[in-house]
Amino acid sequence: MNGNMSIIQLLLQASLLVKVILALLAAASVLSWTVILAKRSLLSRTEKAAAAFENRFWSGGTLGDLYENLRRGRDKSDEGLPQVFCAGYEEFTRQQGSRVDPDDALAAVQRQMRVTQTREIERLEGGLSMLATIGSTSPYVGLFGTVWGIMTAFIAIGNVKQATLASVAPGIAEALIATAFGLFAAIPAVIAYNFFTSRLDRIETRFGTFAEEMTGIIERGLRGASGSRAA
Repeated sequence: MNGNMSIIQLLLQASLLVKVILALLAAASVLSWTVILAKRSLLSRTEKAAAAFENRFWSGGTLGDLYENLRRGRDKSDEGLPQVFCAGYEEFTRQQGSRVDPDDALAAVQRQMRVTQTREIERLEGGLSMLATIGSTSPYVGLFGTVWGIMTAFIAIGNVKQATLASVAPGIAEALIATAFGLFAAIPAVIAYNFFTSRLDRIETRFGTFAEEMTGIIERGLRGASGSRAA
């Protein structure tokens, strides 16, 4: 309890600039944890939706039935991979009704899926730049507060005739708290950024693999339809 009171006293006795820096770092830490919790929930939801959709996709039904089921029950759980499928299937149905060369039609389907995949990945990446900024700048902001606090402490020491450890220690401790706050804000942000980036890479690879598999299925459908018209 005494230790807590001493830290509180140091915070209360800190200079105005150091208090402002500590407040900024505390706000950055709160913002960082808000992004971390929201991003963790979003990525988990996306991965679960992708796994559930792939089970439905490979269950043996037709693409048309799967598309209609998604359209009737489309909600937030169908974001991500189902959106890539819907974009590709909608373009596939448009191309089937025209007499476009199968290669051109397939390229249009691939382009539509790629655009949707990019849009979904960008949505999932939202907030990561904030974590990167907090993780990279917080230590320097805290260091600035420390340097300023130490300068203030030494100026105060210079104004007294005799400096003792008891008079020096509070000022140094007050200054070092800013560095501690900076690290407290930066470390979780850096760890979360690296963790989420790795998960996003796996999700993007999963989306790309599915798009390639669906491209093969659609290619067979387009060439089959082209062969029927030629016959």
